[in-house]
Amino acid sequence: MYKKLEMFYEGKAKRVYKTVVDQEYIVSYKDDATAFNGEKRGTILNKGEVNNQMSAMIFKLLQELGVENHFIALINEREMLVKAVEIIPLEVIVRNITAGAMAKRLGLEEGIRMKFPVLEFSYKNDQLSDPFINDDYAVALNIASQWEIQCIRNMALKTNEILREFFIEKNILLVDFKLEFGRYENRIILADEISPDTCRLWDATNNEKLDKDRFRRDLGKVEEAYQEVLNRLKA
Repeated sequence: MYKKLEMFYEGKAKRVYKTVVDQEYIVSYKDDATAFNGEKRGTILNKGEVNNQMSAMIFKLLQELGVENHFIALINEREMLVKAVEIIPLEVIVRNITAGAMAKRLGLEEGIRMKFPVLEFSYKNDQLSDPFINDDYAVALNIASQWEIQCIRNMALKTNEILREFFIEKNILLVDFKLEFGRYENRIILADEISPDTCRLWDATNNEKLDKDRFRRDLGKVEEAYQEVLNRLKA
């Protein structure tokens, strides 16, 4: 039904293939795992299947609630059909609870619930280790226009509002997460993935980590954590 042509792009976690339709790509999720800008590498069994299915589920939810994104259809356990977007080279991070780089950078303990969500931007560039930038940098360097930044900000905060409520119903805290956006026709839409690779997720009862931090920090039971998240979302 969906004809896969030559590979258009390969990243750390996904392969993107062209299709017979110009404005549609097939994304295939890999089991490869990386951390610390590629310094740490490994494999997480069935990660690609978990991330693909979880992303599809969340993209459908967001679409229903007014956040347009690149998802078109789930093809199989590891692949999805998406709109062909021009990715804006910005990593957009939404933080609800102190953790990870933010806690380290500011000398804070992990687990502090903030008064309101904090939005961060990083310039998406592996060679520069994705440096932290602000709105002015993005506009001044022609990474994005002021209008695009405002669209991204609004969509990121709306996504956070929807997902915090969605996850807490599954007894999961949405600590923070990374989003990417792209240009599609004359508008900005959400792209990339939403998974334990890109979200920091904690069990709401005991704060047990259910995300890629288990791989980053050698905590063990990585595959089990990823599968646990998907199982809860499907329940």
